[in-house]
Amino acid sequence: MGQLNDRVAIVTGGARGIGRHYALGLAAEGAGVAVGDTADSTATVDEIVKQHGPKSCIGIELDVSEEASVQAFVARVIKAFGRIDILVNNAALCAVLHPIPTMDLEVDVWDRVMAVNARGPFLMTKHVVPHMKERGYGKIINISTGMTQRGVPGMLHYVASKGAVLSMTRCLSREMGQYGIRVNTLAPGLTLSDTVLAMQPEFVETVRIPNRKARAIQRDELPEDLVGTLIFLASAASDFITGQTIFVDGGSV
Repeated sequence: MGQLNDRVAIVTGGARGIGRHYALGLAAEGAGVAVGDTADSTATVDEIVKQHGPKSCIGIELDVSEEASVQAFVARVIKAFGRIDILVNNAALCAVLHPIPTMDLEVDVWDRVMAVNARGPFLMTKHVVPHMKERGYGKIINISTGMTQRGVPGMLHYVASKGAVLSMTRCLSREMGQYGIRVNTLAPGLTLSDTVLAMQPEFVETVRIPNRKARAIQRDELPEDLVGTLIFLASAASDFITGQTIFVDGGSV
C-alpha cells in the first residue's frame, strides 16, 4: 500500500524537470496527480497512466501567474478527482534565467519572475485552500532554494522571489493550522535536472564543482534526491510538522 493512497495531489510545473519527478513520485505512492504547466505535459501524464492506470493522472494547461487560469485549473481538478489533498507549488522561472548584475536587471524581468515565483504560489494556495478546508486536512509544499541562505551574485530576482516563498510558508502555517492544513517548504540545492542541463549547460559547468565542494556530501544533486522528502511532507508521517523549511542539498546550508 502506498503512503498516499486515496489522496489527490497537484504539481505545478510538473511537465518536465524536477516537477516531473515529483509527479512520478507522488503517483508511485498511490496519489492521483494533476499536472499543471504552460509546457505540454502529455509525456509525463502518459508515463504515469501507463504505470498506474487511466485515472491516475491528468494534465491541464496552467499559468500560475494568472488568476483566471488558476481558477479554471482548480475547477477541472475538482471535477476530475473530487478533492485536493496535496499542493506542490513547484512552477517557477529558474532554468531560463541567467545571472545579471542588479544594475542591468530590467524591471519587466523582475516583475515576470515575481509574478510566477511569488504570485503563483499565492494564487494556487488561495484557490486550493477552500477545498482543503472542506475536508479539514491538506498539505501545501512550497519549493524554494538554498540560495536564499547564501545569496548569489547576479540572481537577485530569483533569490528574492524564493525568499518570499519562505515567508509565505511561515505566514500560511500560522493561518492554516486551525483547518488541519500543513504548510512547509522544500529547498533544493543546485539540481541537475534535464531542463537546467539543456538550457544552461555553460552556467552549470561553471558552478557545479564549487557547489559540490560546498556540500558535506560532495556529489551532484539529482532530482531523485528530492522525492523522498517531498513524499514525507505530503504524507501522514509529517502531520505534526508545519511552517518548516527542509534544505535538501547534501549539507550545503
